[in-house]
Amino acid sequence: MKLFVATMFALAAGTAAAQPTVWVSSEKDDAIAVVDTATLAVSATVATCKRPRHMQLLPGGKQLMVACGESHAADLIDVASRKSVRRVPLGDDPEAFDLSPDGKTAYVSLEDEGALGFVDLASGKLVKQVPVGKEPEGVKVSADGKLVYVTSEVANLVHVVDVASAKVLHNVKVGKRPRRMAITPDGGELWVTNELDASLSIISTKDHKVIDTIKFELPGARAVDITPVGIAMTRDGKRAFVGMGRANHVAFVDVAQRKVTQMVLAGKRVWNVALDKAEARLYVVNGLSDDMTVIDVAAAKALKTVAVGRVPYQALVVE
Repeated sequence: MKLFVATMFALAAGTAAAQPTVWVSSEKDDAIAVVDTATLAVSATVATCKRPRHMQLLPGGKQLMVACGESHAADLIDVASRKSVRRVPLGDDPEAFDLSPDGKTAYVSLEDEGALGFVDLASGKLVKQVPVGKEPEGVKVSADGKLVYVTSEVANLVHVVDVASAKVLHNVKVGKRPRRMAITPDGGELWVTNELDASLSIISTKDHKVIDTIKFELPGARAVDITPVGIAMTRDGKRAFVGMGRANHVAFVDVAQRKVTQMVLAGKRVWNVALDKAEARLYVVNGLSDDMTVIDVAAAKALKTVAVGRVPYQALVVE
């Protein structure tokens, strides 16, 4: 009987350990809030470096990397213990980054330098810098790892960088102040949010030309207050979700039709968005209300708002 009870307890503990969580970086708290997806409440807070912003899991999912602007470094955090294991210098004021498919190189937007940095994660060295437009922001690596796309907020360009030569191959003109990007699952299109243009540019990855533009509108909202930033796309590439910034909504977009199907109210200054693995919930960080809105995707309705710290930047689902 004791063995049976012990076994059941171990199984229950294993199940609890496997419960997905949502990690939310807080720019002003120098911390990451960990939200339990079963209770939709903060279950832990992980201390990190100064002004944590963009986060990503390293291959294998055992470590999380977060870029910290005021520490000029990335913090590598062990997911299981929720403790920092080491710091990696990233250059001045790093914000967003993406990883090579093998996880060995981080490509980092260096705002102050006006450059894309190549950082070797094993040695922690900045091995290359590629000059791009002023205030580089979003970074996205192609599926084959041969190209890196970088947005420049000031130049209103998407730079297409060749990894092998570390040179810019194309400069693609998009809307005003491009921020974040998503690549369709077939690799054929790059979707780019334009914060100060209330729009989204769609670029063909075949010839790197803009093939379409989606303009966002919201009844009762001025165009100047519709400021799209964060974007997430379903695995089948049929739907995209775009944070509307100061308009405080999330746009549900039909990818094939290039059409907004729904607008869902969230918190103040909707910033970045993240889907869970089942694509049943959308986690939305609200930078000015210091919280995260949990949205039921099927119902297109907010389920709950969770306080997550001062000026939350990104939500990352850890499963």
